[in-house]
Amino acid sequence: MFGGYCECFCWSNQDFYDDDFYLPDPQPFSLPAPLPIWPQGQGFAAGRINLGEIEVAKITKFESVWSCGLLRGKSKGVSFYRPVGIPEGFHCLGYYCQSNDQPLRGYVLVGCDSNAHKPEVGHIHDSEVDSPLRKPLNYSLIWGSNSEKNGGGGYFWLPNPPEGYKAMGIVVTKNPEEPKVEEVRCVRADLTERCETSDQIISSDSKSSNPFEVWNTRPHRRGMFAKGVSVGTFYCNAYLSSDEVLIDIACLKNLDHSQPAMPNLDQVHALIKHYGPTVFFHPDEDCLPSSVQWFFKNGALLYQDCGQKCEPIDLRGSNLPSGGENDGEFWIDLPVDDAARNDVIAGDLESAELYVHAKPAFGGTFTDIAMWIFCPFNGPATLKIGLMTIPMTKIGQHVGDWEHYTLRVSNFTGELWQVFFSEHSGGRWVDASDLEFIEGNRPVVYSSKHGHASFPHPGTYLQGSTKLGIGVRNDVARSKYYVDSSLKYQLVAAEYLGDGVVTEPCWLQYMREWGPTIVYDSRSEIDKILDHLPFFVRFSVENLVDLFPTELYGEEGPSGPKEKYNWVGDEIC
Repeated sequence: MFGGYCECFCWSNQDFYDDDFYLPDPQPFSLPAPLPIWPQGQGFAAGRINLGEIEVAKITKFESVWSCGLLRGKSKGVSFYRPVGIPEGFHCLGYYCQSNDQPLRGYVLVGCDSNAHKPEVGHIHDSEVDSPLRKPLNYSLIWGSNSEKNGGGGYFWLPNPPEGYKAMGIVVTKNPEEPKVEEVRCVRADLTERCETSDQIISSDSKSSNPFEVWNTRPHRRGMFAKGVSVGTFYCNAYLSSDEVLIDIACLKNLDHSQPAMPNLDQVHALIKHYGPTVFFHPDEDCLPSSVQWFFKNGALLYQDCGQKCEPIDLRGSNLPSGGENDGEFWIDLPVDDAARNDVIAGDLESAELYVHAKPAFGGTFTDIAMWIFCPFNGPATLKIGLMTIPMTKIGQHVGDWEHYTLRVSNFTGELWQVFFSEHSGGRWVDASDLEFIEGNRPVVYSSKHGHASFPHPGTYLQGSTKLGIGVRNDVARSKYYVDSSLKYQLVAAEYLGDGVVTEPCWLQYMREWGPTIVYDSRSEIDKILDHLPFFVRFSVENLVDLFPTELYGEEGPSGPKEKYNWVGDEIC
């Protein structure tokens, strides 16, 4: 806790200002088109979700409590909000905050005892012993600003829970008077899971006498089988680390193993048809996608035993080794014949489709719709060194390229919340408010030339040292080459629906490599580059090698979707 911390405040506004006149509240965001009427189902898009002993509702309407901004830097400030319009019988669990340079689009969960309206013999709903929700005992002051502008400063309070309970978030006031204990509820510890900090929202100057940082929070364990539920609240303190596990606040836990808010099969198809992005490939792309079946049909070969044996892969991939792990004993390669090989390298846009994996996120309060696209070949890289652009001849090439993006949909409403764009070995989540849309609520995804990484907007993205302007170019733009994933897709997995509901294709069980391991002679090729560089931008070979992504110098054959960490886990950012 914060024992003794609040006795030694040194109030200072050298780092922050809290003048609402200069910090207009951000405007709410809504998707371009209204949501459809989803097919009927058990609990998807019903507005409330039962987590076992606690029922939760999502609040997206707020009243501003306090705003602050950094005097230094380009920050447009942060606003802190109290949720409003809480349904009768539900209780606030914490407040919300966000940056002022984004549209107002967030949520906090409010909760109630799910058995409160279902009395049972011997059950005492207001019991101080086992009630799922209880008032805090009091509050600890974490941080405050005592400005008198616009009616007061900002004061941040941590609820002190009863023994055996956990706080879910922070309360903010405009005056130093401690909030009422009725303002929020704490949750019984066995109904919670650990949470951690994620994105930093604001930070004071490192030399401040009154340091202050604000972070978003998220469940510490995330993925298809994780039960942690994000409450949507924030955490604040002095100088935390990213991904630090918190002890003062927690997230909720979904103990209803049936996950009734997850979409049924009809609803999954409706979500894909409504939100399925259009994937645009670069106008100069010459390594286009294809369907997996087209790749097999046009001569893909399965190798084993040090390359001494190979056989054609049948149309369904039924002769691929199934299950197990990537032991390096099998891999797929292109046809041996040069003409057939070149045809496969070019791909076949007409046959291309997205392979969809639907899975729970945040304890079944969201649905992740991961959409995988296959390209038979990854083309050579294009290097950028300062103002120079240098296309490679072989570096960056490899057989079999799997890329994906993921739609994250709220199970409270069926609203698209975020899209994850995979960018080589990582990626990033982009809020719906920062997406391009086409034909209603369908986002646009841009696939980079040759590398097929996904990006939300056209342009050139550098993989390497952006500060020095050295790295691999990822060029993306609209063109006549595109795939509409709302129409051209195949649902290949949705484990939560139960056995037999979705039939996984044979090739999905192939856990080995979709291409041979390649080691490029990158050293000699970079030597040639250096010979043509002007003296004033010349680097040593060793220094230049360190500035490029490691995968530029060699490629293990890429593994398929089910072998990736994010098949079961959360996306890697």
